[in-house]
Amino acid sequence: MKIHLCILLCFLCACNNTQKNSNTLRLKLLRGPSSIAFAQLMESQPVIDGMVLQTEVVDSPELIQAQLIKGEADIAVLPMISAVNLYNKGVTYPLLGCPLWGTLYLVGRDSSATMLHLFGSGTSPDILTRYYLDKHKSWQPKLNYTFGSARDIMMGIQTGTVETAVLSEPFVSMALAKDSTLKILADLNRPLPDSPGFAQTAVVFSPKLAKFRKEIDKLLAASCKFAVDNPEQAIRIMEERKVFGKGMLSKSSIQRCRINYVPACEAKEAVSSLLKIILQYEPKAIGGHLPDSTFVVCAD
Repeated sequence: MKIHLCILLCFLCACNNTQKNSNTLRLKLLRGPSSIAFAQLMESQPVIDGMVLQTEVVDSPELIQAQLIKGEADIAVLPMISAVNLYNKGVTYPLLGCPLWGTLYLVGRDSSATMLHLFGSGTSPDILTRYYLDKHKSWQPKLNYTFGSARDIMMGIQTGTVETAVLSEPFVSMALAKDSTLKILADLNRPLPDSPGFAQTAVVFSPKLAKFRKEIDKLLAASCKFAVDNPEQAIRIMEERKVFGKGMLSKSSIQRCRINYVPACEAKEAVSSLLKIILQYEPKAIGGHLPDSTFVVCAD
């Protein structure tokens, strides 16, 4: 009798868990600048067709990729380079939209330095730095990949071991605030002066959510607008949820992230432009080829 009861309880628990999962949409956010864009969604937890949109902040692109492979995410925000690499390997989460248009800047005291420190060999910071230097032949510093992250480089600047470097937000604003002799030497996010930036960040989604696409687009766009229009509130949410440490974010850092949600169809040309650059400089980073046309699908 006890055995039968245990089996029944296990069955009921399993049913409850299934029901709970079916009433939840799992939005995975990457710890970093892109999570700022979705601060509002962290608090509001909107409902789409009876399903609560629940957010989880994940510490690395690799962990988000693993969750996508295992089907543990319905919507995810990760670097474009990671999203395409995964898609080309058969994990078919198509592009929903682009929320950020660049967080990378060249920081230093003058542009005559013979060495440039950067991070992320083979990833977007490295690729876009090399692309920039190829467009500006008058300055060809030696590239140094000693430091593993933007945070480490910022600390190197503070200790005097680094003179000129590529940094991402919020470390750009933090470095400038702590040393008035530093300045932004170049914006690595714009291929041309009038360009909106590179589509470096992707929001991907499960094809099962295709019929809710327009509704999800509206929620994501509204959240991005909230972060831009209400930076103090966005910072409060990030700090309260310990996504960023207290004092790491500022209005300037949010402004430099270029938060602006653009649906995939509208961002198609910008995405193609970035992927062609990646294919030229680091083809293996996206699986050796451009994704097929089903990666960017326009809403009906």
